Amino acid sequence: MAKLILSMDGLVLKEILLTKERTSIGRKASNDIQIDNLAISGEHAAVVTILNDSFLEDLNSTNGTLVNSQPVKKHFLKNGDVIELGKYKLKYVAEPSQQADAPDFEKTMLLRPGTMKQAAATSPEALAKAYNDAQTGQISPPAPAASPATTAPKAIILGAIQILSGANAGREMELTKTLTTLGKPGVQVAVIAKRPHGYFITHVEGAQFPSINGQLIDAQARQLNDHDVVEIAGIKMEFFLKN
Repeated sequence: MAKLILSMDGLVLKEILLTKERTSIGRKASNDIQIDNLAISGEHAAVVTILNDSFLEDLNSTNGTLVNSQPVKKHFLKNGDVIELGKYKLKYVAEPSQQADAPDFEKTMLLRPGTMKQAAATSPEALAKAYNDAQTGQISPPAPAASPATTAPKAIILGAIQILSGANAGREMELTKTLTTLGKPGVQVAVIAKRPHGYFITHVEGAQFPSINGQLIDAQARQLNDHDVVEIAGIKMEFFLKN
């Protein structure tokens, strides 16, 4: 399990295990990691963890967020990365097996008012592990010798979204990446994760949660079904599976 090590001037203050999907950092007491310093914004940053991978988002803080001395807005965290918030540092430590083969960032899409643009996002192939099988503990029985093909895993059908409202209504995007980020930073952001058994949406940022078919989702990952209508940051889109 990954963790953050909080320190100041070389002195370790505490260690925080990343057990939640979203770990908030800021000056306010309501944060998961509270840093009571005027250089830190009330809600400064957040670390979002999906399965074995985490990425950092700066929440439009006043003084900004650095990773390895470089200013960032969104950053996929690799083992040993150092997050800098004023005089405080948070070192990200992950188990070696978690990110040994993590590739560079993949491309994803952000929906902004009146426009649609490509933005850098994170997405190691580790997210494609058979997570649901491990949780349920189900074991498939061996197939008869005459039909060995029945044991082969069923390939996931490619998913896509079509924008239903706004300036980009009618535009379609295939969900080929392991992680696709949607929304408006600072207002509402969600992530669609491509897993071996389907597509799952998770709320990342914003006081209001996304809705599916008019019903608000909660903080847990929610599986998307064919023709679900999702609304994020005021934009409606339809999720569908391509034949």
